[in-house]
Amino acid sequence: MKHVLFVYFSQSGQLEEIAHSIAAPFLNDSDIVVDFYEIKMVHAFPFPWDSKSFFNTFPESFRQIPEEIHPPAPKILGSNYDLILLHYQVWFLSPSIPINSFLKSNYAKQIFAKKPVVSVSGSRNMWALAQDKVKKLLIDLDSELVGNIALTDRNHNLISVVTIVDWLFSGVKRHAYGIFPLPGVSSNEIQGASMFGKTILGCLKQGSYQWMQRALVKQGAVDYRFFLVSMDQKGNKMFKVWSRIILENPKNRRRLIRFFKYYVVFAIYGISPIVYLIELIFFPILYFLKYKKERKHFQGL
Repeated sequence: MKHVLFVYFSQSGQLEEIAHSIAAPFLNDSDIVVDFYEIKMVHAFPFPWDSKSFFNTFPESFRQIPEEIHPPAPKILGSNYDLILLHYQVWFLSPSIPINSFLKSNYAKQIFAKKPVVSVSGSRNMWALAQDKVKKLLIDLDSELVGNIALTDRNHNLISVVTIVDWLFSGVKRHAYGIFPLPGVSSNEIQGASMFGKTILGCLKQGSYQWMQRALVKQGAVDYRFFLVSMDQKGNKMFKVWSRIILENPKNRRRLIRFFKYYVVFAIYGISPIVYLIELIFFPILYFLKYKKERKHFQGL
C-alpha cells in the first residue's frame, strides 16, 4: 500500500482542478491511499482581487517572505508518505506567499523530509525562475525533486495579460470583453493532466523515478518558451531592485507600489515587444549559445 499526498493552494479553483485531474489514476487504484492538503493562511488573501491589494503583495511575494499558516490536520502531519505532489501558483515571478509560507514552515519539514516530490505549477506563463526557487526550498527541506509539470496559459503573452487581469479582478473565468479567449490553463489541458498522473503512478509502483521527467516532457508536461524565460530573467533583476526600494521605505510604500504598477504595465506593453523582436532576430545564434542549454535545464530537474 502506497501513501500519496497532494498539496495545493488555490484561489480560483484552477490549481485544485489540476491536482484532482492528476490524482485521478491514484484515486482509482486500490493499492494507493491519497490525501489532499489545501494550505490555509491565517491572513487570507482576497479573491477576486482589487488592484491595491494585488500589487501590495509584490515585495513580500518576490522576496519570499513567509506569513503564518494554519497547521495541517493531524492525519497529514502523522502520515509517512511515499510521494508528495506539490501544486503551486506563481506570484510576481516567485512561488506564491501561501506556498512559500508552507515550505518554510516546520510543518513542511516534518512532512517533506527524505520524501520524493513532484512539483506542479499552474501559471499564466512565467514559471521558470519560480521553479528554481521551489527547488531551493525543497533542498532546504531535505526532500528530492523527482518530477516537474508546468502548465500555462498557451495564448500570446499580451493576450493572456488582459484575460488574467479580468479573471483576477472579476473573480469570473470568462471571455474578457466578449472577444478574448478564456484565461488560464485550458480545460482540455486540465482534464488531460490525468495522463501525467498515470506516468507518475507507474513510476511510484516500480519504485524508480529515473526516467520519469523525460517521459513527462514527451507528454507535454513542461511549456518552455525561450522569450518568456528571457523576460522572467530580466523581470527578476528589476523586481529585486523594486522590492528592495519598497521594503526599505515603508513610509512611502503606497506611493512606490503605485509607481511599480505603472512600471509593470509599461514593461509588459512597451518593453516586452521590443525584447521579443530583438531575441527573435538573434534566435539562430542565441539558440546554441543560450536557449538549448536553458531548455535542458528547465525541462529537467
